[in-house]
Amino acid sequence: MGVNVFRLPDLGEGLTEAALVRWIVEVGDTVAVDQAIAEVETAKSIVEVPSPYAGTVSARHGEEGEVLAVGAPLLEVDDGATGSGNVLIGYGTKERQASGRTRRRANGAALVPAAASAEPMSASSGPVAVRSPIVRRLARSSGVDLLTIEPTAPDGVIRRSDVLKAAADTTGPPESAPAELQVVRREPMGMLRKAVSERLTRSRTEIPEATIWVDVDATALWELRQAMGDSRPSFTAIISKFVLIALGEYPVLAGRLSADGSEIVEFDGVNLGVAVNTPRGLMVPVLRHAERDSIAALDTGIRRLADDAREGRLAPAELSGSTFTLNNYGGFGVDGSAGIINYPEVAMLGVGRMIERPWVVGGAIVPRRIVQLAMVFDHRVCDGGYAAGFLRSVVDAMESPASLFSRI
Repeated sequence: MGVNVFRLPDLGEGLTEAALVRWIVEVGDTVAVDQAIAEVETAKSIVEVPSPYAGTVSARHGEEGEVLAVGAPLLEVDDGATGSGNVLIGYGTKERQASGRTRRRANGAALVPAAASAEPMSASSGPVAVRSPIVRRLARSSGVDLLTIEPTAPDGVIRRSDVLKAAADTTGPPESAPAELQVVRREPMGMLRKAVSERLTRSRTEIPEATIWVDVDATALWELRQAMGDSRPSFTAIISKFVLIALGEYPVLAGRLSADGSEIVEFDGVNLGVAVNTPRGLMVPVLRHAERDSIAALDTGIRRLADDAREGRLAPAELSGSTFTLNNYGGFGVDGSAGIINYPEVAMLGVGRMIERPWVVGGAIVPRRIVQLAMVFDHRVCDGGYAAGFLRSVVDAMESPASLFSRI
């Protein structure tokens, strides 16, 4: 076989590109089939990519932090047999930049392959070394002339960071910035942030959302959970169960609106998304058919998904397909929020912090554990009365949990 070119594989879930986070192997290393060779970041998670070939790493394509398209060369592995692989022009080591015929000088020194003759030329330094088409595209979109860039890397190859710096140097401060302020840093949005931005923009653009909220006396729930001892489940797990029971009564809120907006689609269960704050930003891992789970099972599942999300271990499939999202932002010390629906869902419930507040009970002001629930819903699929009925069902369960616990 000779040299095998491993291209960035289809990572599923409609993903078309990934950012190279970290190389795990070096040129010259020996790799086995299914050995992890790199970490890549998609719009959903960070995953390790295994090699489909065994042999010696002869070339790596892409720099850490660079965005690669699915199907672009990632790694070359020499299996020791004779022959040559299909090396993409402009990638790989300088000795193997291109496949095909190579023109030579009279003294035998190699020239740039004819197929690569479109490489930009600098009068002072010869060909401009740009291996990545992503870097070229970024330069074009930023209005940066590659001939004006001085590479910072020792090998003289222009990286994405070089183009971004050149763009920042030439662009200057935004028009909206005060004239006396200077731009000190520009940070490109990561894969996850871009995905979140696109989804939230689409949500706000397409969904006529409405928000309702209520303050809940959760004192009985607080005391009941405290009595459970060290094995007690999280409040998120308990509230999740109350939400799932309520969605059984109000299934439209865990449904979808058809693409043309002509149908309301209901499902035979609930894929519950639980918002998790991670070092990469907000993620929403999914518990599938969560309505089948007990509180204990929900607690176990939520803790596992949250841990995996923070550690970057979630598979892309675990971050898609939710039909209703629960966002417990009380841990941030926040009481309430007018959330944005997690498109293409039609509703989301937010839970604030559960703190002692003065509350009127039987005509007397007493301290009680109060938490605010805020619900946002797509007004196209239901009216306020339906949404309020769902929210009231959750509130009733939280205010009188003992009777419900006896049945679940």
